[in-house]
Amino acid sequence: MHQPRNRQGHVWLLAGTGEGPALAAALQAQGFQVSVSVVTEAAALPYRSLSLHRVWVGALSDEQAIVDRLRQEGVDQLVDATHPFATQITAQLVMASRQVGCPLIRYERPIQPAPCSRVVESVESIPAEALAGQRLLLALGSRYLGRLVPPLRAAGALLYARVLPTPLALRQAVAAGLPDHHLALLRPLQGDSPGSLEQALCRHWGITAVLCRQSGGAAERCWHEVCIDRGLPLWLLRRPAPPSSLLLVHSVEQMLARLD
Repeated sequence: MHQPRNRQGHVWLLAGTGEGPALAAALQAQGFQVSVSVVTEAAALPYRSLSLHRVWVGALSDEQAIVDRLRQEGVDQLVDATHPFATQITAQLVMASRQVGCPLIRYERPIQPAPCSRVVESVESIPAEALAGQRLLLALGSRYLGRLVPPLRAAGALLYARVLPTPLALRQAVAAGLPDHHLALLRPLQGDSPGSLEQALCRHWGITAVLCRQSGGAAERCWHEVCIDRGLPLWLLRRPAPPSSLLLVHSVEQMLARLD
């Protein structure tokens, strides 16, 4: 069956492995020519089954790199579906899109209902008495460990961390002062069923509380389910607010409507 291509222009989607492949497929189905940017080769794998115009792998160095690509590749519309905590790249996309005059849409993951968790602005706002003596699992990205480990340790928490199985993540975790036997190198939602390894980690280490980011998506949902299952307190670092000038959408349908 003939499928229209490039009917509505060239869309550049910046995303990860969560919602990204579904967003790319939906854009393709509407006749857009789609190019995708991801940070790692592993993140590119879920897109290989799609007939995309381009898949770019690697971090963008700065705003000018985005401007150059927008111009060189003839991008008509830009969709930012990067991680909610990846504030630097979002700010660069805003500036680059203004410079080139390319429309920009931000796909923002919906906030997860958190009936059994507490959202905090920072780890310093967690009451010290809630941390003292706790076996606290950190599931929030290795780049944050250097900044968060000292105040949590000073509050009396015994710290464990799940980090991605990459050399950089391991170096960051070790540099933060976490011992090897308090580290688990694994990707979220692996194992026989989603959440099974997270459950196993909590049992193995005797975890009594969990700290993660209010990032939305499957990874956060997993920790809600694990903590409810095991009766553990879940602390969520509040998601940063996106720039007020950004056009936000929260679903595939909203994204397609705005692009049309």
